[in-house]
Amino acid sequence: TGAQQSATVANPVSGASPDLLPHFQLEPEDVYIVKNKAVSLACRATPATQIYFKCNGEWVHQGDHITQHSTDRSTGLPVMEVRIEVTRQQVEKIFGLEEYWCQCVAWSSSGTTKSQKAFVRIAYLRKNFEQEPTAREVSIEQGIVLPCRPPEGIPPAEVEWLRNEELVDPALDANVYVTPEHSLVLRQARLADTANYTCVAKNIVARRRSASAAITVYVNGGWSTWTQWSGCSTSCGRGWQKRSRTCTNPTPLNGGAFCEGQNVQKTACTTLCPVDGAWSEWSKWSVCGAECTHWRSRECSEPAPRNGGQDCHGPELDTRNCTSELCSHAAPGAEDVALYVGLVAVAVCLVLLLLVGVLVYCRKKGGLDADVADSSILTAGFQPVSIKPSKADNPSLLTIQPDLSTATMTYQGSLCSRQDGPAKLQLPNGHLLSPLGAGRHTLHHSSPAAEGADFVARLSTQSYFRSLPRGTNNMAYGTFNFLGGRLMIPNTGISLLIPPDAIPRGKIYEVYLTLHKQEEVRLPLAGCQTLLSPIVSCGPPGVLLTRPAILAMGHCVEASAENWSIRLKKQSCEGTWEDVLQLGAEPCTELYYCQLEAQACYIFTEQLGRFALVGESLSMAASKRLKLVLFAPAACPSLEYNIRVYCLSDTQDVLKEVIQLEKQLGGQLIGAPRVLHFKDSYHNLRLSIHDMPSSLWKSKLLASYQRLSPSTCELACKIWVWQVEGDGQSFTVNFNIAKDTRFSDWLVPDSEVGAPALVGPSAFKIPFLIRQKIISSLDPPGTRGADWRMLAQKLNLDSHLSFFASKPSPTAMILNLWEARHFPNGNLSQLAAAVAEVGKQDGALFAVSEAEC
Repeated sequence: TGAQQSATVANPVSGASPDLLPHFQLEPEDVYIVKNKAVSLACRATPATQIYFKCNGEWVHQGDHITQHSTDRSTGLPVMEVRIEVTRQQVEKIFGLEEYWCQCVAWSSSGTTKSQKAFVRIAYLRKNFEQEPTAREVSIEQGIVLPCRPPEGIPPAEVEWLRNEELVDPALDANVYVTPEHSLVLRQARLADTANYTCVAKNIVARRRSASAAITVYVNGGWSTWTQWSGCSTSCGRGWQKRSRTCTNPTPLNGGAFCEGQNVQKTACTTLCPVDGAWSEWSKWSVCGAECTHWRSRECSEPAPRNGGQDCHGPELDTRNCTSELCSHAAPGAEDVALYVGLVAVAVCLVLLLLVGVLVYCRKKGGLDADVADSSILTAGFQPVSIKPSKADNPSLLTIQPDLSTATMTYQGSLCSRQDGPAKLQLPNGHLLSPLGAGRHTLHHSSPAAEGADFVARLSTQSYFRSLPRGTNNMAYGTFNFLGGRLMIPNTGISLLIPPDAIPRGKIYEVYLTLHKQEEVRLPLAGCQTLLSPIVSCGPPGVLLTRPAILAMGHCVEASAENWSIRLKKQSCEGTWEDVLQLGAEPCTELYYCQLEAQACYIFTEQLGRFALVGESLSMAASKRLKLVLFAPAACPSLEYNIRVYCLSDTQDVLKEVIQLEKQLGGQLIGAPRVLHFKDSYHNLRLSIHDMPSSLWKSKLLASYQRLSPSTCELACKIWVWQVEGDGQSFTVNFNIAKDTRFSDWLVPDSEVGAPALVGPSAFKIPFLIRQKIISSLDPPGTRGADWRMLAQKLNLDSHLSFFASKPSPTAMILNLWEARHFPNGNLSQLAAAVAEVGKQDGALFAVSEAEC
């Protein structure tokens, strides 16, 4: 093939018309070579004397043509049909230069005619898809686009989609269509669209299947509406009522998210107890009347029936014959005299009662209201800083120097850790601070000799003790009554304040406070949630508190409303964790409240239990505080030396655990701890060591640093800890290996922290009586706002006014929070000054004295 030939007509066909040009009845068409099979090209023309093929500009050899002659029956003109075969080798010879094409040329006596070009291509279909669909999980009614770019092929592959091996026909489903780029589009995902989808590409050569893509259409759960509040759990007194909702609107399907939040809400309720009426004592018999009868009466008033209680049964008036048959009628003048004598007696009794009431009132007003703003009472120094000058004939009650030589009173509770000092508080026995009279009084709630093992042994009999850690290292416990007290876990920043009157009078509770390790308690976290505080338990659960206790613990969050969503979680009796409070939002219950400060949070709770602070980052700018601590052995007995770097949450309890571990390992602290802000930027924390003296030390891969020179006893290096694309923190380490050093002075020894349990007045900075007088003076609304609201403003607590106002005594809540924040080093003078500034706004608030009574 390919040899050029002359196209001359030697012997024209007989019968050919000399006046007609040939025209083609059949022209060659484009064909594809499949595998190694040759293809045939044909053309037919009339009238034609000769027909030859020309491929890629060169004549096909005459011997490669197959020629047939016939006659057109309708015209009688001669017809010539020619065929050739083209092989794969012929096309591949030209491939890469240009496309392979062939064309027919027909001759007659009048001239020549050319047919259309027919292209011959080698058909193929590659195996690998240029883009395959991928598995996805989508929410219901969300749009889905499954891309598919078929393999390269000639001719171009046709694409069809299979759903669970069944053909997807867009003509039968209006929710489905295929784009010109072969992508499958589901306008709105339905549950029925959950299936395996396969893209199929095919042409005349082969049929290719993509990897199947699993599409899961899930449904996120939604809360149903709240049920109505249930009836109060008690028919008399304080109880609970609850309402519930279910995650069925809709129910989560195919791995959809479960509803967030609590499914049960509880609130306190109080049902008035029915009081049945009871009769008072009978009155004295009346004077015998003219009809020889006298009477007496009684009232249904001791107590009177109320709240649905039953009325008294029986008569309220009783009459009887006074002289039987010997009745004598009294003279009218005698009856008048008796009436006047009775009126005079009643008048004298009223005067006496009035005098007694005035004396009682004066004695009460002569207590502490006059100068409660005097800071000397709070600081126990009793130095006068009165807001007004004292009268010469009426000295101020709070500026009188007391007799410190008089007897004292000591309140002492059973402390599980027996330590003297902070467990006792001596109060001056003057007329202001003597609620129990003179002498020495000791209040014991249980045996002071009770050891921690005895307390734990008693707790072990209770069902809730199973989830508490064994041992007393991270536990504090004590016995408390209405005087309240405080529990502290040393060196952790965790404490529990039980304010006065939080425990009902007559009740005695054994209370514990314990710190859990994270591996001991399973706290489920979802999404971007992270633990921000230690997990702390206080109990026993179910005890009745009439006022909120305050649980204080550290946290490691750099809080901001736009970066964090912070929730207080509490473990229920069933063991599940519930969100009981979202910080920054309006509380849905009055049982819990949380004040978040820079380093610690203070949780007000009327229900003891297990608590933790959990945060969910709302942006990549959200950050937690990490504390970086370096430890190393005090001596280097071998050629290997380890530097231990701890990246801890910035809370005291975690640091305490590491220090205890290092004490056992014999490590020494290298410098003071540093703080690093770890951001939610999806980048890991990294560590590297620089400036190592290569002549003395070399690195062991994934281990420690090995010393080469035995005479070297100093190691100097720089340790970098940083987060990629975040802030870095470097530690320059230079220390003597052979030198035995102790922990730095910033660590507080356990013996200096104080008693883990303090009972009664020894647990509070503010003296009990002064506290009561401040509460009684500031709780009622004052003129020009001189009440508890102004005190909250002076103490920078005015952002919590709504919570304080929801409690029976807002002032008590403020003082309790002050005690929790400032014990044991609070400045009472500053608190007294704040109270004094409130008093200056209302001069009548502290103007009462004994002389004015």
